[in-house]
Amino acid sequence: MQSVSSMTSMDHFWLIIFCAIVAFLPRFLPLLFFTKRQIPEWFNEWMRFVPVSLFTALVVKSVFVDSKYNIMTSGNLGLIISAILVGFVAYRTRSMTLSVVIGLGAVMIFVLVLHI
Repeated sequence: MQSVSSMTSMDHFWLIIFCAIVAFLPRFLPLLFFTKRQIPEWFNEWMRFVPVSLFTALVVKSVFVDSKYNIMTSGNLGLIISAILVGFVAYRTRSMTLSVVIGLGAVMIFVLVLHI
């Protein structure tokens, strides 16, 4: 395999094209599949919980587990308060955008400004 520094401009071009295809297909194929079919109501109801699930998967490890995979029990109160606030917002609104914005604002206030 070539190292990045020994790749030609054409190699970089093809790498970008293939990365674009890999990023595009997982978004396009479900859209193509579901435009011609009726989505069942149970599936729509189930998909409403995706933002809460993503929040849990992305945040819990950062808040409660350190870089050596030990459970943190102190020193992260600002992150815990922010996580609880965002969990509530994500559950009530089911909006990933609002959850991320509230989370970033809460971390900024509790951790960076108030130093909790």
